[in-house]
Amino acid sequence: MTVHTGSPTPLVDAMLQPLAQNWWVLLLRGIAAIIFGVLAFAMPGITLLTLTVVWGAFAFVDGALALWAAITGRGGRVTPRWWLAVVGLAGVAIGVLAVINPVAVAGALLLYIAVWAIIVGVLEIWGGFKLRKEIQGEWLLILTGVLWVLFGIAMIARPGVGALAVIWMIAAAAIVAGISFVGFAFRLKKHKLPS
Repeated sequence: MTVHTGSPTPLVDAMLQPLAQNWWVLLLRGIAAIIFGVLAFAMPGITLLTLTVVWGAFAFVDGALALWAAITGRGGRVTPRWWLAVVGLAGVAIGVLAVINPVAVAGALLLYIAVWAIIVGVLEIWGGFKLRKEIQGEWLLILTGVLWVLFGIAMIARPGVGALAVIWMIAAAAIVAGISFVGFAFRLKKHKLPS
């Protein structure tokens, strides 16, 4: 990982420090996404209700990890905690709703997933652009964000797609996003933090 010699802006410094310090949280988010994707591919006969519960558990874990990073992250004067908090709160709220009341959520699952994916994607694209001058590999975060946004738009545009196709779309998006998160986490691990 290349460390740029120029002085980062306070916002970029505030974003980069907590991400680099807590790189393993992003790694866990990536692993959770990969596991969810593999499980969805491995169980092609999965029902929408079961998918709702499994996806809800993933969204909850992902959101809880993002909230943990928002609460414990230490950065400069301007912190990116709101960014992680929004992602975390969205994931936890939708995850809890999906696990507690999957019947109610199952009917609107595609819309919930689409909205969640677009919110997460936009925030990750924004974060990637803010970090692009400070570290190499920021494109992994931007790519993950773009994939989430495209996935969310596709879910809204094609609501009548068959359940199996939806499951495979969700599984593929989760695996690709998980791999991107894992790659970005290891790049962050190598980033040199100021003493």
